[in-house]
Amino acid sequence: MIYDLVIIGAGPAGLTAGVYARSRKLKTLILEAGTAGGQLVTLYPDKGIENYPGCVLTQAERLARRMTTHALSMGCELHENERVLDIKDKEGHLTVVSEKAQYDAKGVLIAIGIGLFKPKKLGVPGEKEFEDRGVCYKIPDKDRLVDKRVVFVGGGNSALEMALIAAQVAETYVVHRRDKFRADESVVEKVQNSRIKTILNAELERIDGKESVESIVVKVGPEQERRTLRVDAVIINIGFTPELEDLERWQVELEDNLIKVDTSMRTSRKGVFACGDVVTYPGKYKQIVTACGEAATAANAAYKYMMKPYWA
Repeated sequence: MIYDLVIIGAGPAGLTAGVYARSRKLKTLILEAGTAGGQLVTLYPDKGIENYPGCVLTQAERLARRMTTHALSMGCELHENERVLDIKDKEGHLTVVSEKAQYDAKGVLIAIGIGLFKPKKLGVPGEKEFEDRGVCYKIPDKDRLVDKRVVFVGGGNSALEMALIAAQVAETYVVHRRDKFRADESVVEKVQNSRIKTILNAELERIDGKESVESIVVKVGPEQERRTLRVDAVIINIGFTPELEDLERWQVELEDNLIKVDTSMRTSRKGVFACGDVVTYPGKYKQIVTACGEAATAANAAYKYMMKPYWA
């Protein structure tokens, strides 16, 4: 059997691409290395999403479930916990090789988000030693933070939004190396109006403890004044570094360690399209709604590539 389209990744981009592919009656398979929903379920399931059109405020995990249900209701075939290893050329079509099977397809759409990426690390003393013993790179279940002292390192939307979640149950700090946050103004305003204590112009110097994290030392201001904070957890959110092994094996052109696409979400490889956080182009703005818009474009471009309608 040959699928019309195999989509790699079941985050917002991959699921939306599935919806649009099925609206064109393309036989569609979605392969997800983990759990459907992408970052919405793996990084911040409790996060409140306020900037997705039509949702005044919805929980990230709930939005992911709705997207998954929508894709399935349209007739997408979805395989979770099945990582893709390779994309091979085969007699006029492509073969997607996963850990479990091989799938022939007329077209492939890569929508892995940050699924093949690893969190950036600070490289400070104590970070490696206390990883999973108080140091982590995504917010733990909120129940584990009750009455704890938690510090977040970072100044973007993710770091601040995680801090807002933690502040509901824990004494929360945010350490950022600049004098201003780079997060959206609306998110910064919420932080300013919350119980979160912010430490700007500061760098985390080291993490101390015995069996687990007990304190941190930060250098603050132009004078690099050292301050010690007693904390139970350090959550570092300063971005991600790509693991390029799979992307390089898939033979698509990269730029700044992301997949380079044109305005139709076509990659450098014939029959292979891409969308979402894994792609780059001038003016790229990483948001859920952006990923979904790219997904619609990519699915439609794949349809035109395969079916060659008279109007294309």
